[in-house]
Amino acid sequence: MNTSIISRRAFLSTATAIMPLSVFSRVLSTRLIQAAERKNKTDFQIACMTLPYSQFPLQRALEGIRTSGYRYVAWGTSHKDADGKPAPVIAADAPPEKAKELGERCRGLGLEPLMMFSGIYPEAKNGLEVLTQRIRQAAAARVPQVLTFGHTEGSDRKVWIERFKKLGPIARDHGVLLVVKQHGGNTGTGAACAEIVREVADEGVKVNYDAGNVMDYLNVDPIPDIQKCAQEVRSFCIKDHRNFPRDEDCGPGFGEIDHYQLLHTVAYSGRTMPLCCENIFAPLVPRPTDPAAVDQLARRAREFLETVILGLQSASQK
Repeated sequence: MNTSIISRRAFLSTATAIMPLSVFSRVLSTRLIQAAERKNKTDFQIACMTLPYSQFPLQRALEGIRTSGYRYVAWGTSHKDADGKPAPVIAADAPPEKAKELGERCRGLGLEPLMMFSGIYPEAKNGLEVLTQRIRQAAAARVPQVLTFGHTEGSDRKVWIERFKKLGPIARDHGVLLVVKQHGGNTGTGAACAEIVREVADEGVKVNYDAGNVMDYLNVDPIPDIQKCAQEVRSFCIKDHRNFPRDEDCGPGFGEIDHYQLLHTVAYSGRTMPLCCENIFAPLVPRPTDPAAVDQLARRAREFLETVILGLQSASQK
């Protein structure tokens, strides 16, 4: 018998015996963390906003999103009616019953609504009243998140905090989450939005992350930025961005943002997290005037995000 040959089990036992306790503890801790992470995959809900279909009637938008393979939808701002005039998806002063009807309409098509635009800046004169009404509308429609954001020229941080502290309990009482995303100015990064959210310190107010806006308005790399706010992020407005050969937003995977790095930051949060496609269009070329072509872009965006998520959360990555 060749005594120089030892079994793998014996080798591991010997290695463990001679391994410094601190090193062994770190290895064990890492493996336990990895095992826990596998059980805490983020439930990414890929939605398409109706916003890319704003030039078409809302009904056509909903039908296109469903036939493009989506299970989830986010409500945009307005759509052109048959007469070509824009009409709000839900008016700011509409009774909650109207939102409830639209929610039922979406579910009748097989789409679960996840988010709606507030359509107002938090510091607007009537911001508190409108955001409160939006929360009521969302609750009636069973839409879990209401989205708001600041002015590109800057926002009043003090007013934001005062109003969010009032809105947080209202949102929680209605089972709704108020999320704020980046939109240039002094709230143009995730880090800045997270600072406000942390000062508000209410579970009814959290961060929505829009990597395209971070890169577009401030030319800031969103990858290190999201790491500064990841604990506060509860949803995404998905859009990509290119600085070359032309400065413009575009659909995910068409731009310069690495969505693998972006979503890896929150891939094992254990939370349910909407990914709402706000921009699905190809760069450099004109936007399609045929809704069927928009459907194709919507499908491509969904498939791209599904591929990224599958890769990030596969066992081989852990």
